[in-house]
Amino acid sequence: MNCPNCLIEILPTDRFCEECGTSLIADSPTNQTQSKNKGCSKCGAVEIDADGYCINCGFRNHETGSDRFEIVLSPHLAGVCDRGLKHHHNEDFLALNSSENQSAQILVVCDGVSSSQTPELASQTAAKITCEFISKNLTQGQTPKDAMQNAIAAALQSVSVIPCQSKVSADPPSTTLVAAIVQNQVATIGWLGDSRAYWIASESKQLTIDDSWLNDMVSSGKMTEAEAMRSPNAHAITNWLGADVRDSAKPSIIYFPIPSQGYLLLCTDGLWNYAPETSQILALVQQSGANDAAIISRYLVDFARSQGGHDNITVAVLYLT
Repeated sequence: MNCPNCLIEILPTDRFCEECGTSLIADSPTNQTQSKNKGCSKCGAVEIDADGYCINCGFRNHETGSDRFEIVLSPHLAGVCDRGLKHHHNEDFLALNSSENQSAQILVVCDGVSSSQTPELASQTAAKITCEFISKNLTQGQTPKDAMQNAIAAALQSVSVIPCQSKVSADPPSTTLVAAIVQNQVATIGWLGDSRAYWIASESKQLTIDDSWLNDMVSSGKMTEAEAMRSPNAHAITNWLGADVRDSAKPSIIYFPIPSQGYLLLCTDGLWNYAPETSQILALVQQSGANDAAIISRYLVDFARSQGGHDNITVAVLYLT
């Protein structure tokens, strides 16, 4: 038997595709009862431990509400966070905020590191804390740079104390982060890892530089980009938020004066792995046929899903006129 969605081989007894999450059962009254009782989505057993693992088959169950969610603050500011098609659960997270008089807009996108413990909790904690503290810091009169630095420091502190097991092979909870404050026609952008920020307009550009092994090798002259891309370390990140890098995790921060009408776009690698060139991101935004931030975000996320959706996908868009 094969999953009707991703075609991976499944067992006749499976109720849920472990690869892409597709339900393999009819929506019968019995199954509805099992769902209400929160039994295992894969085998139907009712014993689930505190971390969501099935005692019977070991499958990690997750809340489907986190598989895809949207935040729409206005036609100009919105974002979408999606599990994709291959991951068992969504390890990305998204937070947005806009001041009451819209003098400042805040965008935060995080991608939990899959090799770490509870990456979904790390990304959610980092995104929420960063967004909350930026807003509070700006209200207290801090400059955008100080507001960004202090908010990310607070997020690092919160991620570093997430409970985890010390005697396991997985790293402590960790996440990438990219955040932007737009105020007085200037974007202040901070990041750790390989989640990105782009300016999409007539003259588009990638604003962030990935904290990655590949970039380190190329910038140091040790390898060409083509050589580095062939390495199994090509997609390894060199900076992130987590207890294991607590003393060395320093964000990069840049200023970008908004030059014209256009879009500030933040995303995780679940999107840009399918559109690695800035020109490709621009083409996709144009293909969406809209200026509405929510429509563009949905279009880009659905594009990544159409290409295979091998990773979680998060996109946040601010349309500036």
